[in-house]
Amino acid sequence: MIRRARSIGVLATLAGGAVGVMSSTQTWIHVVLADAAASDVAVPGATAIPVLVPLSLAVLALGAALSIVGRVLRVVFGVLTVAIGVLLAVLSIPVVTGPPVSAIAPAVTEITGIAGDTAVAALVGSTAVTPWPVVTVVIAVLLVCAGVFVAVTGARWPTGGRKYQAAARRAASRDEGPLDAIDSWDDLSRGDDPTSGRGPR
Repeated sequence: MIRRARSIGVLATLAGGAVGVMSSTQTWIHVVLADAAASDVAVPGATAIPVLVPLSLAVLALGAALSIVGRVLRVVFGVLTVAIGVLLAVLSIPVVTGPPVSAIAPAVTEITGIAGDTAVAALVGSTAVTPWPVVTVVIAVLLVCAGVFVAVTGARWPTGGRKYQAAARRAASRDEGPLDAIDSWDDLSRGDDPTSGRGPR
């Protein structure tokens, strides 16, 4: 069960980070301008929330490191994942409920050359939000749950995989003498070379 907990924690964290990166490249908001010269402006996630990409990449890094760090760092990484998930939710929910001018201003300025929140707001006729901000809110909730799960169970995860356990057995066998036929056969059945790491005695 604990080994499965490690897989669940790592995969959920990596999935959250990957979807966050994907969401940053998708259109979050369609802006219809009052000026017909540029009637539709597409606002990607990375423009609506500039920190979406770095936060998502940070989550990916945390997920990738979870399987190799020690018990204390797993708990720390779990807490950091919770913090990132909460921050993403706080930033994404306003876009879902009604895009703030700050989320669309950079894209409108790039098209029209007009800057300033007041001036941009005067240009906007209407906005339409795509499903991607909602997806990001769901991912943020997933990250919070994954972070809590990692923080609670991470200290009990196994410290190493079979490869490291096999290496430890081989290292111990140098001090215990030659392997017998049964030990050698067991190593071979696991795909390990029973002679590796054994020098002449």
